[in-house]
Amino acid sequence: MDKPRFNSQDVACAVQGQVRWSWKKSLWISGMWIGAILGFCFFASIGAVLLFFVTTAGVLCFGHSLGMHRRLIHNSFECPPVLEYLLVYLGTLVGLGGPMTMIYTHDIRDWAQRKSQCHDYFAHRQSFFRDAWWQLHCDVKLKRAPLLDLEARVRNDKFYQFLEETSMLQQLPWAVLFYAIGGWGWVLFGVCARVAVCVTGHWLIGYFAHRTGGQDWQVTNAGVQGYNIKFAGLITFGECWHNNHHAFPGSAKIGLCRGQTDPGWWMLTLFENLGIAWNLKTPDSIPERKELRRLSN
Repeated sequence: MDKPRFNSQDVACAVQGQVRWSWKKSLWISGMWIGAILGFCFFASIGAVLLFFVTTAGVLCFGHSLGMHRRLIHNSFECPPVLEYLLVYLGTLVGLGGPMTMIYTHDIRDWAQRKSQCHDYFAHRQSFFRDAWWQLHCDVKLKRAPLLDLEARVRNDKFYQFLEETSMLQQLPWAVLFYAIGGWGWVLFGVCARVAVCVTGHWLIGYFAHRTGGQDWQVTNAGVQGYNIKFAGLITFGECWHNNHHAFPGSAKIGLCRGQTDPGWWMLTLFENLGIAWNLKTPDSIPERKELRRLSN
């Protein structure tokens, strides 16, 4: 995104705020994990397990990584509107929220992390289990929050408004379809287990990607740095190279160095070859950041 969506007015503060329990988030993730455990204990089958892996990979790669993150949030490539809608719809099925929620959650975290200081909620600075509770069951309410300036293209889009208002309900048509084909086992593995693993995995990668790992770049004056998580490139579809992403947030390619697998980028280059994606941004094609410092060759 070329223009920050959050205004950096002096009255906004990234430090002062309270973490509060969110009944909606808590019931959502708890219910999904209960369903996943029931499925594993009583309804496991080869078909249900295969459904879990296929649907999880599909929504994470095409929905979360390509649709929500690289396209909607960062505008790091262009594609036909119908393809964008499909990718963002699949991103909604991940279970983290609708389009506007995803933009808000992502961008306020980025805004806070780029400050010299920010609340522990944004920095993942607390212990493992406390951070899990905070991120999966709570929200942070800043005392003086910044104002979101969402671009009209997204804000006024009727389809995105519909997805935002019905994000949780989008699981229901698939639950009905899976039940009709494979019974409760397919519902519990294809919906509950998928959502539980996707949402929990999203937090887990974010936790480690802001605490430990490899670094090739440093964003000077930023209170929170990103880290690259080795061996997670395939299962995160390239999203684990978070130090690279902090350095070049507008790049559609996240795995930048040799050995950094980035299946999301592989899919984008396939789309480009098929003529359904273009203007794929890389570090060489985006404006240079003066605050960026190279740590290694």
